[in-house]
Amino acid sequence: MTDLTSFIAGLPKAELHVHHVGSASPRIVAELAARHEGSSPVPADPELLAKYFEFRDFAHFIEIYLSVVDLVRDDEDVRLLTYEIGRELGRQNVRYAELTVTPYSSVRRGIAATAFCEAIEDARSSAARDFGVDLRWCFDIPGEAGLPAAEETLRISLEERPDGLISFGLGGPEIGVPRPQFKPYFDAARAAGLHSVPHAGETTGPETIWDALRDLGAERIGHGITAAQDERLMAHLAEHQIPLEVCPTSNLRTRAVADLDEHPIARLIAAGVPVSVNSDDPPMFGTTLEQEYATAARLLNLDATGVADLARAAVRHSFRSADGKATLLAEIDAYTKAQG
Repeated sequence: MTDLTSFIAGLPKAELHVHHVGSASPRIVAELAARHEGSSPVPADPELLAKYFEFRDFAHFIEIYLSVVDLVRDDEDVRLLTYEIGRELGRQNVRYAELTVTPYSSVRRGIAATAFCEAIEDARSSAARDFGVDLRWCFDIPGEAGLPAAEETLRISLEERPDGLISFGLGGPEIGVPRPQFKPYFDAARAAGLHSVPHAGETTGPETIWDALRDLGAERIGHGITAAQDERLMAHLAEHQIPLEVCPTSNLRTRAVADLDEHPIARLIAAGVPVSVNSDDPPMFGTTLEQEYATAARLLNLDATGVADLARAAVRHSFRSADGKATLLAEIDAYTKAQG
């Protein structure tokens, strides 16, 4: 496993399901918490912060997540957070990442949409220059905030349209947040050329995934692990090659699965469902993309060749340009060959 861990560390990778604020390192969260001490429940002490990130269930996770969102209060906070995410991704040899960004949460806290978009774009340019990572954005609707959030997220997406924006998503809790109500917003985003990548089937059943496919035109599904409960759905995903963005440790930490050994990733792959491995909210869940690859390797009984295939799958499922995909796939091939 030591050899495989080393192989994973050096492997060029793509990350398709990772949240912007959820990627804030403990150091950055502690720094922001100290900056806003007295007006936030988030502790600045690292030990207390680790305990704070122990989630009872998915609803508790959302509560804690939103408290961290509340620490990002101006465009400088946005720029710092985004740049530091680039640093951490670069450290893991991630060459390309599609970050799920929730502009509505920042705009409603007083950051102008234009300033927000300028901050993430400035950080994107700096991260490419300094860390060799190509960042792209999925602007997502926080489902718990309802249709006003959908309206504003669409407006920001279409009126600001930062250069890195490639897709439109839907996050937050699934229970009590039906997917079909967001159809007009996804229709408008897709008509404007944005890809559709809603979350579905993490904490609810297969029907939520069907809704995302039918009503939101989903091209990829965030999580989607309950597809394993529906043979017809798995066959549909396999036939139409609609990928799932699977995040094993996240599913454990939010209690979407009771035990990693019960995770359905192997069943999904055996059914021909396209899958990529991702980290979701890595510092909050005490993981990294490297660790997720190691976890997947154990669950799927993969050697280095199989792990490299996981990395290739993420590239192929990405919305990167054809030339960009070819370049990264060639880099993975060269690395794998050099490692013997």
